[in-house]
Amino acid sequence: MKRTLLCFGVGYSARALSRLLLSTGEWRIIGSTRSPEKAASAKLLQIDSIIWPGGDLAPAIENATHLLMSIAPGDRGDPVIEAYGEEIISSASGICWAGYLSTTAVYGDRGGRWVDEESPLAPTTERGRRRVDAERAWQKLATKCGLPLHIFRLAGIYGPGRGPLEAVKTGRGRRIIKKNQVFNRIHVEDIAKALAASIEKPEPGEIYNLCDDLPAPPQEVVAFASELLGVPLPEAVPFESAEMTRMARSFYSESKKVSNEKLKRQLGLSLAYPDYLSGLSSLAGETPQPNAP
Repeated sequence: MKRTLLCFGVGYSARALSRLLLSTGEWRIIGSTRSPEKAASAKLLQIDSIIWPGGDLAPAIENATHLLMSIAPGDRGDPVIEAYGEEIISSASGICWAGYLSTTAVYGDRGGRWVDEESPLAPTTERGRRRVDAERAWQKLATKCGLPLHIFRLAGIYGPGRGPLEAVKTGRGRRIIKKNQVFNRIHVEDIAKALAASIEKPEPGEIYNLCDDLPAPPQEVVAFASELLGVPLPEAVPFESAEMTRMARSFYSESKKVSNEKLKRQLGLSLAYPDYLSGLSSLAGETPQPNAP
């Protein structure tokens, strides 16, 4: 009998997981999308989509064996809990695994120092604060009904069609220089691998950082992407004078190195792309370089 994963939000990461699970022939994937266009795109991946808000997800919750929550919280908190918290509580006994996709922004700015899952949460952006509140709301719900919840804190996501290579290709790549700025990244295929590993080895209540082994300054990553594509190095721009969106500026407001040791130790996971060098090289069609120290 096939297992059924219900994805609240079929975005970039959820689609990568869906492709991996569907390739086994052992899964049915149901996902919420926000428009008919996105629903049609999901259907091409053999994902049964429901347009939401608008459609009714209650029957899917009742039939699901696994849940993945990947919708960002808003001003009023987590939208899934607000709309379907009671239905999830009622169906919790039939759920084998639930995953909530959060962000490493919950750790805030650490001045380039290391953090792990035991580090106190100290968000410095509104985005990070909302994620902390959402994590706690899901933990409270899980405690109330026994939902086998797992929280995954994702670093900067890249992969096919998304990330430094695409930015450089389209002329959007910039080497913004900010002293001591450093953060991790994670290839979308490694996100899928990690989630699938957790599904096969559930540890309810656990929290995992999903990130690579090599936190690095963003200007180095853009420079490497430019080298791979054989294009001129973008001009260096001081952070203080750079024109940036509010979201982009929020990323630069935090500097930290995130440890993934728990992910590898507890789930026995070996990353396909342990650093941006191997990840971007693969995406560019080059032979991956040896892992950086």
